[in-house]
Amino acid sequence: MPKPTDIRILDVQYDFEEHQYRTPLKFGGVPTDHCVLFNVRLQVQTRDGKEAEGRGSMPLGNVWAFPPRYVPFDQSLAAMKNLAELAIDATRDCTRCAHPLELSEVLEPEFLQIADELPQTMQLTAPIPKLCTVVTTSPIDAAIHDGFGKANGINSYNGLDEDFIEADLSYFLDDEFAGKYLDRYTTRHPKPDMSLYHLIGALDPLTEADITERLNDGLPETLPEWIVADGLTHLKIKLNGDDLEWDVARVLAIDKITAETQAKRGVNTWHYSADFNETCQDVEYLLEFLNRIQEKEAQAFERLAYIEQPTDRDLEAHPENKMHKAAEIKPVVIDESLTDFETLLLARDQGYSGVALKACKGQSQALLMGAAAQEYGMFLAVQDLTCPGASFLHSAGLAARIRGVTAIEGNARQFCPSANDGWRDEFPSIFNIADGTVGTQVLMGPGLGH
Repeated sequence: MPKPTDIRILDVQYDFEEHQYRTPLKFGGVPTDHCVLFNVRLQVQTRDGKEAEGRGSMPLGNVWAFPPRYVPFDQSLAAMKNLAELAIDATRDCTRCAHPLELSEVLEPEFLQIADELPQTMQLTAPIPKLCTVVTTSPIDAAIHDGFGKANGINSYNGLDEDFIEADLSYFLDDEFAGKYLDRYTTRHPKPDMSLYHLIGALDPLTEADITERLNDGLPETLPEWIVADGLTHLKIKLNGDDLEWDVARVLAIDKITAETQAKRGVNTWHYSADFNETCQDVEYLLEFLNRIQEKEAQAFERLAYIEQPTDRDLEAHPENKMHKAAEIKPVVIDESLTDFETLLLARDQGYSGVALKACKGQSQALLMGAAAQEYGMFLAVQDLTCPGASFLHSAGLAARIRGVTAIEGNARQFCPSANDGWRDEFPSIFNIADGTVGTQVLMGPGLGH
């Protein structure tokens, strides 16, 4: 039965916005020095005639979503821009009136079809990965959810139960979810605040000795400076995955420096996550890494909260990379591999024990995968794509509303602070980090909360 709160799309507008990075950031062994934001403005109308504008924004993270090992950087970025524009046209042509989850179910196959046809049109040497498509089109999905909430005068996270959508989760997942709706897996109010995971990139200086020339731009530049300035208690460590000695030494150096800094602050408890960005050749590398950390510094090992996607994202092509043994030691979360419910099930079969949710994969997917992960008792994290401004607010909202998530990653303040200009004044508790936390209590407005 149709709901009066269902929305139809009246019009869609967009623009691209480029920002230079303050310092280079290394993704999977590839440095990048700028980002391009894809911004979407979408006019919607409910069945009973209420109208509103929804907004979405996300970096076109081509180094991560369509890596240079597939096609050169310039080609992948051009493909994402082309795909974005064609997806806007398809969205504008959508005539269905429905809940945002149902609209996403209709639009995603169209987006994937466009992506399937683009390589021939653009003479690309590789197909566009599904991950690239969901990242590119995620601002459209965000804008739909945002417009739905605003048109109905509610926070979008409060429009996920059977009063607002006819289809239960079995329609989007499988029969195990019959009779269940997303309100079971999300909260009606955001968590008041959340710990922030600060990124330590493989190129980042740890101490003064690592700096050849200071930026002198008013922001911290060494790890101790960042810890003191923002009161950090959660650190995400980027590792190389192909040099065990370097990876182990990097973690131990970070732990030593952090321990000295936290001792001066009187802080006794802090945490790490380790991100290999799928660069480990096999799970044996990860097992040896964990073994060496435990042998050399037991406290550093205890502080390690979870491991993020250690091996190749193509799970079907590498069934030998089973994570069962590693997951018995620390949670191992799927990230680059996660593009739909089927890949989540495959990851579980291969031993992954956690899920990394990202706003850049679409609001609908993040909500659905968050529900499935909770149902299966998996570890949950919400992670970043160096999201500034509206895209970070979107990510923070997800983390603050999905049950079981305890921390949020946010590194645009480190690498792309200029893109946060203006947003800091409007949302100081989100963009000005104090006591190592993000003040998510403010994300209570209509739409996605901001």
